[in-house]
Amino acid sequence: MRENFEAFEKTDANHVALSPLSFLKRTVSIFPDRVAVIYGDYQASWRETYERICKLASSLQRLGVGQGDTVAVMAANTPELFELHFAVPMIGAVLNTINTRLEVDTVAYILDHGDAKAIVTDTAFHKVMGPAIQSANRPLLVIDIVDAAGPGGKRLGTQTYEDLIENGDAGFAWQGPTDEWQALSLNYTSGTSGRPKGVVYHHRGSYLMSLGTPIAWELPRHPVYLYSVPMFHCNGWGHAWTMTLLAGTFVCLRAVTAKNIFAAIEEHGVTHLGGAPIVLSMLINAADEDKRPLQHPVKVMTAGAPPPAAVLEATKALGFEVMQVYGLTETYGHVTQCLWREEWDDLSASEQAEVQSWQGVAFPMTEEADVLDRETGQPVPWDGETQGEIVLQGNTVMKGYYKDPNATAQAFAGGRFKSGDAAVRHPNGYIQIKDRLKDVIISGGENISSVEVEGVLYKHPAVAAAAVVAKPDEKWGEVPCAFVELKPDADISAEELIDFSRQNMAGFKRPKEVVFGELPKTATGKIQKFVLRQRAQDAAQGADDT
Repeated sequence: MRENFEAFEKTDANHVALSPLSFLKRTVSIFPDRVAVIYGDYQASWRETYERICKLASSLQRLGVGQGDTVAVMAANTPELFELHFAVPMIGAVLNTINTRLEVDTVAYILDHGDAKAIVTDTAFHKVMGPAIQSANRPLLVIDIVDAAGPGGKRLGTQTYEDLIENGDAGFAWQGPTDEWQALSLNYTSGTSGRPKGVVYHHRGSYLMSLGTPIAWELPRHPVYLYSVPMFHCNGWGHAWTMTLLAGTFVCLRAVTAKNIFAAIEEHGVTHLGGAPIVLSMLINAADEDKRPLQHPVKVMTAGAPPPAAVLEATKALGFEVMQVYGLTETYGHVTQCLWREEWDDLSASEQAEVQSWQGVAFPMTEEADVLDRETGQPVPWDGETQGEIVLQGNTVMKGYYKDPNATAQAFAGGRFKSGDAAVRHPNGYIQIKDRLKDVIISGGENISSVEVEGVLYKHPAVAAAAVVAKPDEKWGEVPCAFVELKPDADISAEELIDFSRQNMAGFKRPKEVVFGELPKTATGKIQKFVLRQRAQDAAQGADDT
């Protein structure tokens, strides 16, 4: 009878709050002597890394940091930032990793809005962090990371990170959370319009993300993972916890360049890495003297923007096996993947690259990924043409926006998280992004996908990077304007590139203007389209004024 099934109670024996912290305890007990972290000449085993983490956690607690306190971090991808991903939540505190490319005003805002109690900051960022800390409207415990391999910089605090390690307790008896819904980290969105929003992750979500990733990416035990994804971005896609689960080895890079990536693969036997499509372009366009032939397969997870098919094809030609994934800060990172299908094996290289650029199907830990009509709320037909908005549901969707209940309610209206991405579903159910809803160009009543136009531009051998935005136009309302970064020594005119586009797509979709120059990018490699939109608007306004 029903009451007999419901008579059981949760006890310490049969119910433990899910937390990625448990992966660390397991790995160090089974593989204590395997290499955990490599950074330049520095190497540490899992035993040594665990002791450092415990020492750090105990020192932070002794300094008054505890349950529910925010610990902000401004650091490059160095061992310290990896260690903080465990040490901070060990004491019930919340980790807030800050984008290293932000300016003083936004950093100060994050410190205030996020209620930071402590800030751990690499001296390399003192020019931003010094004024930000001074202008923050709260007292802060400041701890300096002094990286001998870094560019140096001014100390801002009274103690260093290594001081905390030296004075800490290697046998610190930490406890995991009693509630898996407890906040684990606070990640701020890019803030492309207005102030960035604080996205709150919980222990349960990060645990399940870490379990879902190995299944979807078919990760083996002991991967050698190159941390080329900034750990401040969605906690480095959660890979700090995922690779710990698998007793992998982290290879840290302070500067992500093609030369450093190829060298790390050769020297340390890197098997896996992650990065935005701009990282793939970096590898493709590397100088010949920086490239090194791959002696073994290297699997790449790419996300951040829909990768052009031409970039995927060229990356595969170098020997990299690329899997396209999709997600947002609000979803702990990746929640869909372009899962390879056997029927694609017989396609040409270019056709394979095209389908490989789709955002695909839900990850194992994602409950639902769908595309809904924005007016009716109903799923769009699986015809590869009808556009709707990607919506998501599952345990790897944020708790909500920190101190912003209205934005949280809007994002979750209808019982799904609304992504803001316009997409279609193909007959096989695979999702393909057509644009950010705000990036769709409406020209003379026709909808033009900026992603589609960019995909054509990337096919030209002279193009290293491209971004297409709407430019106001008196006749058409708005027209596509292309901003293009050329490969070294490449030479092509705007007219030639426009003509190339006309030959490869409908005439009304071609760029009406091409602007050459370096494209503004975030620290994760995303092209900052909001900057380009403003440039296009300013140019249009200037033309009107004349």
